[in-house]
Amino acid sequence: MKVDFIFKKKYNIDDLLLIMKILRSDSGCPWDREQTHESIKKSLIEETYEVIEAINKKDGELLKEELGDVLLQVVFHSEMESEKSNFDFSDVCDGICKKLIERHPHVFSDVEVKDSGEVLVNWEEIKSKSKNRKTQTEKMLSVPRELPALMRSEKVQQKAAKVGFDWPDASGAFEKLYEETAELKAAVGKNDRENMAEELGDLLFSAVNVSRFIGVDAEEALTSACDKFIRRFSGVEELAKSRNIDMKNASAEELDRLWNEVKKSNGPE
Repeated sequence: MKVDFIFKKKYNIDDLLLIMKILRSDSGCPWDREQTHESIKKSLIEETYEVIEAINKKDGELLKEELGDVLLQVVFHSEMESEKSNFDFSDVCDGICKKLIERHPHVFSDVEVKDSGEVLVNWEEIKSKSKNRKTQTEKMLSVPRELPALMRSEKVQQKAAKVGFDWPDASGAFEKLYEETAELKAAVGKNDRENMAEELGDLLFSAVNVSRFIGVDAEEALTSACDKFIRRFSGVEELAKSRNIDMKNASAEELDRLWNEVKKSNGPE
């Protein structure tokens, strides 16, 4: 064995930190040594989505495994900074502990709250104060550009709404959606490529605004729509095969008839 390591029946966080140090050491793994924050940053996103998948599947064993993979990413990034003497995993733990204590004054101090809604209001106020964000624009800019666009749109809109920049009800959001649809159609009609992209963005942003008013998560709604499309496409493919229809050479009208047949047979969904 290359390294001095004690095998156990059950390991803990200290063992994980030690394993990462070993992997990054000269006698460890060449691949792990070569990694940087930039080279593995997408892994953190992928592992996070795999946690979401486990939650959606209600699979406890898978969730345990995927949470471990996310924890590995945290430890990996922390070790890289520790090697540069910037901070280590204990500093990360210290930081989040202090943040939780600071943002829960109703638990760790004498502040009183009526409900969870007031907790969230206090959280945002304390967060803005600690980050020295004074304007609502600064708060909007604090929403990471790297978030999925639908999620980012909703968060930006929520921050605008907090200072009254919002429609009084869903009707205004719907009117804006129709308006943006017409503007996109006009841009397409003129074959204005640059304007098409802008108007499509406006249309999607308006659709998110509608979702916010009706209390539907836009990201999850689009995910469900993708799932439904795949189910129906699968039905179309099977139907076409059973009737010896070559989908690649079939007309748009013929494919549309198959689609509607599948849609009708599946019932409302």
